[in-house]
Amino acid sequence: MTDGLEYGIVDLRHGLGWAWVRGRLATGRTPASVPAAPTEGARQRRRPRSRDSLPVARAPCHNPSVTQSTLVFKLPASEQHALRQRLDAESFEFRRVPHAVFSARRDGVIATLYRSGKLVVQGRECGLFVERFLPDEEADVRPSGGAAEVEIPAAGLIGSDECGKGDYFGPLVVAAVRLDRQTAAAMAEGEVCDSKKLTDERALRLGAALRASVPFALRRLDPPAYNAARERTGNVNVMLAELHAEAIRELAGAGMHVLVDRFASDEALVAGRLEGLGLTIEQRPRAEANLAVAAASIIAREEFLTALGELSAEHGLDLRKGAGTPTDLAGVEFVRLHGSEALGEVAKLHFKNTGKVERRLG
Repeated sequence: MTDGLEYGIVDLRHGLGWAWVRGRLATGRTPASVPAAPTEGARQRRRPRSRDSLPVARAPCHNPSVTQSTLVFKLPASEQHALRQRLDAESFEFRRVPHAVFSARRDGVIATLYRSGKLVVQGRECGLFVERFLPDEEADVRPSGGAAEVEIPAAGLIGSDECGKGDYFGPLVVAAVRLDRQTAAAMAEGEVCDSKKLTDERALRLGAALRASVPFALRRLDPPAYNAARERTGNVNVMLAELHAEAIRELAGAGMHVLVDRFASDEALVAGRLEGLGLTIEQRPRAEANLAVAAASIIAREEFLTALGELSAEHGLDLRKGAGTPTDLAGVEFVRLHGSEALGEVAKLHFKNTGKVERRLG
């Protein structure tokens, strides 16, 4: 960490669900000085749902214990706006908290930045959050023109990334790209970079160009299939692991190096599904610095944007990206046009947006 970041840690013990997917098993206390972000349960009591309530996917949960943490940082003023931008680009859900600049939530992690400059990160994936979103001595540095890492093993490199995980509407998409040294050298001076740095228009254009120039594999769960898988597994990371593994297997050859943009602390979720293929598996945050992962991120985003546009055209309204207030308003409009039972055709029902849409409709 840079000198401007100070932190403390408190461990908590909680349960985490596991589930079977396609026949496979996937697997407190806050210091008084730390102003804890409010939990969902503290903000509102669960309300009984009527027969006319919007459908919500649910699954049973078994509870082996896992460690949760609270991390506390003193964030320099120069880093605060940049953090907000990074979280917004990753479709974190923002909310108001007393005495805070913002509080953002996604994937079981809550990050609250207080006006004093204190950043409190709570949840079961705090370490992964820090690696992805907070600056440190090994922060990702890349030239403005594209991805920085172009070294390719002799046997080839496969990179994989996903899009749509934090978006209420549209599919969950995983793409994998295979590069050899010749292709990587040709791409190195181009526009390929982390897709989150691109406008939608550039992502669509570059995605189409990459499809024509590199070997790639796509896996996509449209909302109906996504909701069924989420109800069956109760764990989006298990679903992602299976999609990553399927896309990688389609491109894999013995001796290849595989780089996955890490989305969960349990690396066995992906690695265990690729055993016996003679691959070297590496998973790390910010892997979009690598050319293969950057290319995969662009193809995944192009597929997501195309699918979201098709859903919008099919249903006659603009289905918004992300999971914020504009998304809630689009959900209300959708239900008024098509009814609550059709919401699962376009949306990921386990998101909190489903309840927000229901409450807006009264």
